[in-house]
Amino acid sequence: MKTFKSKSIFLTLAVAALISYSAVAQRVVKGTVYREGKVAAGVTVEAHRSNEVFRTSFDGVYEIKVPDKSKYLKFTFIDDSRKLDIETNTSNVIDFSFDGAIPDAAEVSESGAILKTSAELIAAKDKDFMSFYTLEKQFYDQKDYKSALGMWRKLYRTYPLSTINIYLHGITMYQSLIEGTSDNNLKHKYVDTLMQVYDRRIKYFDQKGYILGRQGTDYLKYHLDNEDMTDAERKPILKKGYNYLEESVKLQGLESEAPVLILLMQSTRGLFGLGELGKEKVIENYDLASKIISSALAKDPANNNFIIARDNVEQVFQSSGAADCEALISIYTPKFDQVATNIDDLKKMIRLLDRQKCDASPLYAKAADKLYHLEPSAEAAYNMARMYIKADQHSKAQDYYKLAIDAEKDPLNLSKYYYELATLNFSSSPQTAKTYLKKSIENNPSFGKPYLLLGDVYAHNSKSYGDNDFERSMVFLVAVDYYAKAKRADSSVEAEANEKISLYSQYFPAKEDIFFNGLTVGQSYSVGGWIGESTTIREKR
Repeated sequence: MKTFKSKSIFLTLAVAALISYSAVAQRVVKGTVYREGKVAAGVTVEAHRSNEVFRTSFDGVYEIKVPDKSKYLKFTFIDDSRKLDIETNTSNVIDFSFDGAIPDAAEVSESGAILKTSAELIAAKDKDFMSFYTLEKQFYDQKDYKSALGMWRKLYRTYPLSTINIYLHGITMYQSLIEGTSDNNLKHKYVDTLMQVYDRRIKYFDQKGYILGRQGTDYLKYHLDNEDMTDAERKPILKKGYNYLEESVKLQGLESEAPVLILLMQSTRGLFGLGELGKEKVIENYDLASKIISSALAKDPANNNFIIARDNVEQVFQSSGAADCEALISIYTPKFDQVATNIDDLKKMIRLLDRQKCDASPLYAKAADKLYHLEPSAEAAYNMARMYIKADQHSKAQDYYKLAIDAEKDPLNLSKYYYELATLNFSSSPQTAKTYLKKSIENNPSFGKPYLLLGDVYAHNSKSYGDNDFERSMVFLVAVDYYAKAKRADSSVEAEANEKISLYSQYFPAKEDIFFNGLTVGQSYSVGGWIGESTTIREKR
């Protein structure tokens, strides 16, 4: 199996290929080795044209990288070496027996293993089991893992069906061993064994979807801990970890764990960046993860694990590079009819389009119209308003904003709706814009933009106020008051507020004008008319 399938991929990875071509042009082969009808531990496995050496685990399993043009695998046990021709064997699973005959699965499961539960073993008065189990538990509970491992291996090999604690303890102990060593070769061996423990737990105790999630999480966690890893080295690790997680989520569905969803999106983004997944798959996985998270939070809105997952999944998707407007339109347009049959899917599509500034597209207009007729909610009315703004039909947009406001209960959304409705009235009816902006501030006092816009409403209409320049200059005091309120309420608008304060402060009344009108600096002053605001007199500096 060739790793480089096209010239473009070769050029993209040329630098990495020059450094480690043999590491890329290869496949990973795994299997089980047997001797005398039983699994064989401690057998050395080598591949032709490779310097890598692997020793089979205590259940006879090996996994080795095989160069593309490798002709054979070599198996050595003490002084007995055998070669297995693989030149025409393209399988990634190759078992081997020193005796020539590979036992079938039933024979393997029974070979040397006692497939009974702990209750059955105790009833049968199996002294070895009771002794191993008691000692292993004592050492494990004391966190004396070095002593516990000897007893644990006997349980793992001989009594694999006895108790799930074998796998719970084994996973914990090997995680500890992995995290406690700085020897990379030893760490990789521990990780290989940990993966085998996960595999065997699935075999004897099922829970495949749940276990694959934990297995994929550990696989990525312990294999991607090297910051200096090249893309060529990262790719096969990401692919294998992704496969664990993808199958886990497929099997678990709404029962998927929060960390699994985060890692699924992170590995999706990584593989997309390496050219292994397309934009459509990134969006598909984002949709899937979001649905599961939304379902979990609907049951328990305070679930911190899924709150963290929601924020991380959103961040990963937004930074993936796959969520651009062009991609969303090309992906959703051909399957619009399918998406439009489900209100939640339709809402998700509209939100994605809105977030990526696609609200001027025909697809957004079509989706907004469809959602409003299926569910004339506040959100649907708001989407229609946005659609009509893009179409320069402001009268219709205002009608839908008002429908959205009438149906909305969330004060944060109400604040946004009132603010956007005010922008439509900024020039045509400043009094109406003022009313909407006051309501926007009332619903969300921490939203800075309404304060800024209200200051602009006053400043831009100063010429129409009062009978003389002095009275008009007092309007700029009120405008600056609102710019100051804006930056106190919302730090994100501070820079813009400061610019406006600097601009309009130059129109404050001069000291002599204040005195000439019988007033003093610091005195309270009421700006009447439709403005109806009070301010404190300040002089131009």
